[in-house]
Amino acid sequence: MMNLYPTSARSKIRRLATGRLISVTGGAAAYTALNYTVWERTRSPGMQALSLLLTFGVAGILGPLGGAIGDRFDRRKVMIWSELVSTLFFTAMVFAHEPIVLIVLAFGSAIADLPFFTASRAAIPNLVDDENDVSWANSLVTMGVHAGIAVGPLIGGVLVATGGASWVFGVNALTFVVSILLTLSVRGEYQQDREAHEVDEHQGLAAGAAFLWRDRVMRRMTLAWFVFVLGMGMGMVADAALAEHFDRGPVGFAALIACWGSGSVVGSGLGRYLTPRTEPVWLVAGSFGIAIAAFSVGFAPLFVLVLVSLFIMGAADGVTMVAETGIMQRRTPDAVRSRTMAAFESVLSLGLAAAYLMAGPVLKALGPQSTYRLGGLSALAAALLLLPMLKLRGDGDPGADAVHEQEQVFEREPLGDVVAGVPRYTSAEAMETERPAAGAPERRSA
Repeated sequence: MMNLYPTSARSKIRRLATGRLISVTGGAAAYTALNYTVWERTRSPGMQALSLLLTFGVAGILGPLGGAIGDRFDRRKVMIWSELVSTLFFTAMVFAHEPIVLIVLAFGSAIADLPFFTASRAAIPNLVDDENDVSWANSLVTMGVHAGIAVGPLIGGVLVATGGASWVFGVNALTFVVSILLTLSVRGEYQQDREAHEVDEHQGLAAGAAFLWRDRVMRRMTLAWFVFVLGMGMGMVADAALAEHFDRGPVGFAALIACWGSGSVVGSGLGRYLTPRTEPVWLVAGSFGIAIAAFSVGFAPLFVLVLVSLFIMGAADGVTMVAETGIMQRRTPDAVRSRTMAAFESVLSLGLAAAYLMAGPVLKALGPQSTYRLGGLSALAAALLLLPMLKLRGDGDPGADAVHEQEQVFEREPLGDVVAGVPRYTSAEAMETERPAAGAPERRSA
């Protein structure tokens, strides 16, 4: 018989990961149904673009607000209320028919779901018992998210064909309810008790962006991934044209997405074996793996080689996501963790939006495989920018002065400022933010 309120940390993480899998699967199905319905009823590219902008694009605009909520209030309550409000929006969509009404309601749901994402990621380091379980927890949650993204659209397509979009919206509302119940069953410390000076130091919506800029390691990661999405975002837009180039049609297009999605699930699963010492290594190795896979797609003479390359790309991408999340969680103080992660996602979302705007002219001028080669160049540039992260890996047995040794590495061989002249620290308390968060003594890595 299932324990209503699990006491072990691993059981708690499994429940949260299960809830995320269920809600993401339902959400992916619902957004597939929404976009298909908008296109079917309007045949308007403008309405389709509006639908994508107000759902997938909302994180880049309003992400910091969701992060602020996750830092300001109890994260467990934030997660519950976030999904409850999303449930109400999708329940309303069951009874809506006009495309513009559906889009507005979906926009409301996307805004409501923003605090859940940052709050749940920020809570993970506080819910595990052992520092080495952070990577395992991130891996499990990321696997659930990617599996939901891979399976959800297929479920949405089948339900739309058999019962109509309203059924999909109703099912998605139920998945939110299940996720809420799972979150209610997980009791624990979702955030740390904060000292007054911590709260005072990290005030305001921009506190996450300020910390992201001030911390050399995360500033470098943000710059690298911004460069990455500028090219690889255009590769995403080229997928449909790539399938057409090989004369594979819609089935080939679906196969491209499925291979990347399957690979990302595998890569996320492998992330469970990462440790604080190996996270920087796999972040860099995975970045080079993505670049190699993108070039392979760009030069592949056969469609099957494209599929294999995309599977490898997905696997490399999955493991880098787990490594990146672990590094950010360890380096960020709990008081500002949600806002920092939201700021990071906002930067990437803006880069992705820029890539989408550039993709049309680039794809028309170069063709799909050359566009992927351009994505490979951006991925390679990102990997080269991340190379100094290897200095964060641990050598030998870490001692009690591990944090001090790590700081000495950066003093001798700094990762480099993005803009010269920006002060690294603003106060004695700010100096502490350059150290790993959440106080793990046996650690020299990020």
